[in-house]
Amino acid sequence: MAVASAFAATAFVPAAAAQEAARPADEADLRELTEQLAELKASYAQEVRRLRELDMQVQALQARLTGKVPAQGAAAAAAAASTAAAPVSSAPTAAPASTTSAQPPAPSQAGYASTAAEAEEARKDIPRSVADVKQATRTLFDQRLVIENGLSYNRYDRKQLTLNGFLALDAIFLGNIAIENVESDTLNYNFATRWGVTPRLTLNLDVPYLARKTVYQKGGAGGAAGAIAQEETTGSGLGDVTFSTNYLMIPEKPGRPETVLNFGITAPTGREPYGIPWTVLERDDDDFIRFAVPDEQPTGSGAWQTSIGVSVVKTSDPAILYGNIGYTYSFESSFDDIDNNPDTINPGDVKLGDSFYFGAGVAFAFNESTSFSMSLSNRMSARAKTRYDGMPWTKVIGSDANSALFNLGVTYALSENATVVGLLGIGLTPDAPDFTLGFRVPYSL
Repeated sequence: MAVASAFAATAFVPAAAAQEAARPADEADLRELTEQLAELKASYAQEVRRLRELDMQVQALQARLTGKVPAQGAAAAAAAASTAAAPVSSAPTAAPASTTSAQPPAPSQAGYASTAAEAEEARKDIPRSVADVKQATRTLFDQRLVIENGLSYNRYDRKQLTLNGFLALDAIFLGNIAIENVESDTLNYNFATRWGVTPRLTLNLDVPYLARKTVYQKGGAGGAAGAIAQEETTGSGLGDVTFSTNYLMIPEKPGRPETVLNFGITAPTGREPYGIPWTVLERDDDDFIRFAVPDEQPTGSGAWQTSIGVSVVKTSDPAILYGNIGYTYSFESSFDDIDNNPDTINPGDVKLGDSFYFGAGVAFAFNESTSFSMSLSNRMSARAKTRYDGMPWTKVIGSDANSALFNLGVTYALSENATVVGLLGIGLTPDAPDFTLGFRVPYSL
């Protein structure tokens, strides 16, 4: 055992000596690599600052050529860029990280980031065109107050063939063939305000004013199939005012969309369609009313309504994907007359059909100020119900509807605070308007 111990001690001494001899060489290599890394970091920071300086100078000259800023402003911007970049070139190479962090990040002016902090700021900075799309979909929460003026036009044209008679020998129709046509034009001015209470909560108020004109045409006037009777009525006034709120439930992350909860209440401030006097234009010999029209057009539904829904938005440069889904509930309302017969007055209750709506679309940001969107929206409404005083509820046949629209939209930034939004809607179902055309101008304060 003594011999073995002596042999082990003898073997250990050369190994330890070898390690002690190699340590200075490793330390020298570490110092050399550290110095090279520091030099590369310093050179990288200087190149980034130089790129940023050139980028700011190019932007200043472009603004000068386009007339957005005067020549003095462009020169001042270029000088500021040179001054901001100067300390980097004279900074010691031993502290490149502190020199880089001393300059405030500007991800909106350059398409790159020199540090992790600048990369995070770049992700938080939303391009103007993306912000305009999110504002149109009620999913933008970084604005304190927005005042919006909107104007839209709806065209509705529906024809219906009416057969008043019977079939003889299962082939020959005996009686009157009449064509009923209803053409409606609606001009809607909407004043809206959006108030950002917190970075997650927005309150909205929409106040519409409507002007409507409806033309009624009925064939077979006077018993002649070729005769057509026509009458038009108009109506204008305040529409149904809506108060709504948007709450940001889940912010957008790289792997998930932004999710917003929407809740709204609509008050029946417009002229309800019940109790409007009717004018009789034609009666049969047995006093049956063949053609009658209302004296004026309504501007509201006449019932309180509440809605709840969810909206999602996901940005994937250059596309912005969005969608929504929701449900609207209508409360029962009582009226002095719910019968459209001009000769009778029947008070009662009305329960409009609840509706379910959904939509989806995609927008493309062409540049910093312009975007183009395509979307599909659909609203399905159940049948309405009426109840005369002392009578049971009865469903109104034909009151259910399925209204689908294909929408094309363009947003353009007019200035730093103002944006114009154009929208064209094309009706896809008989219950939808033939087309809608609208413009909105939101202004941020």
